[in-house]
Amino acid sequence: MSVTIIPVTSAGGRRDFIDYAFAHYASDPHWVPPLKGEAMAAITPGKNAWFTHAEAQLFLARKGGRTVGRIAAHIDRLALEQPVEQGLGPGTGFWGLFDADDEGIGRALIDCAEAWLRAQGMVRALGPVSLSVWEDPGLLIRGHDHPPTVMMGHHDARYQAWIEARGYRKARDLYTYDLDITLPFPPIVERIVTAGEKNPRIRIRRVDKARFAEEAAIILGILNDAWSGNWGFVPLTDPEVEEAGRKLKPIVFEDLIHVAEVDGEPVAFMITLPDLNEALKPLGGTLIPFGWAKLLLWLRRPRARTMRVPLMGVVKRLQASRLASQLAFMMIEYSRRNAIANYGATRGEIGWVLEDNQGMVAIADTIGSSINKVYRIYEKRL
Repeated sequence: MSVTIIPVTSAGGRRDFIDYAFAHYASDPHWVPPLKGEAMAAITPGKNAWFTHAEAQLFLARKGGRTVGRIAAHIDRLALEQPVEQGLGPGTGFWGLFDADDEGIGRALIDCAEAWLRAQGMVRALGPVSLSVWEDPGLLIRGHDHPPTVMMGHHDARYQAWIEARGYRKARDLYTYDLDITLPFPPIVERIVTAGEKNPRIRIRRVDKARFAEEAAIILGILNDAWSGNWGFVPLTDPEVEEAGRKLKPIVFEDLIHVAEVDGEPVAFMITLPDLNEALKPLGGTLIPFGWAKLLLWLRRPRARTMRVPLMGVVKRLQASRLASQLAFMMIEYSRRNAIANYGATRGEIGWVLEDNQGMVAIADTIGSSINKVYRIYEKRL
């Protein structure tokens, strides 16, 4: 039977798009089902602030009356405005949310996404990116043997060969680092932290959830400055920050998120999150009938084996200084202590980290962490 690729144009089509992933990964013990309502909102204009500066076309592959694959092709107008030397810029489109039963179906879906991008005037494709570079970028190419942490992806191991067979080559690799946080950091790190604690110019403080909007604005300002020179950077907009704040607020705990001040000025931050995936995995993507109660109970006082550090940053003017590393080590150490004492955590995961982010790679190496997952973003001229 032949494969037909159809564009998604309705809420029913979007439901099929989400449901296909559940069917495809049903036998994969390491896939973590997202909450279906959250997954639907992410691909629905008007419910995801990313659509205020971007557009996407979803496609489904059908064969014999059933869904056998999916893909999204999308354009981010803010990405088109970024410097070419930082990996994006004019003519660069994206595809992502890719899954397929077999290579032939995958080939047809990628070809369809490329055709849509060309029709929009794009001359280069990056993928997989689902949908924003801040959400789920890259294809998992190493680390399929254990589940992802909160806000990270898990993919069929066959996809790497399929994508490369379509002429795609590596643009960048993204690393996540694994760390046993029950062990103290090396003596050199302890000395750096102690010296920082004696420096009256430095203050590491917890965020105040009672001033959530103000704290989010401070962190956004540091983030957009700190990451602005990174490959693939697209600035987060105010609506996206507000939306992220609403979604993350239930798993934001004051003793796990820190802001570093020097002479009273906020210059660095670090966000640590308990691994919500540990609570989501048994729910199977739904809160009905009793999932909501289980999740609410967990959120009141999570006991999480793993903590993830998804974001940290130091203002650009300090990034080449010893002070930047000192602030990072202090925030990491404070979060480590609190994660063990208050949440029973034993493991930490840092990432994702760009492979050429020398500062973060050096910090990860110094504290004794090791790469546990690698995600790859591919590129191709259209």
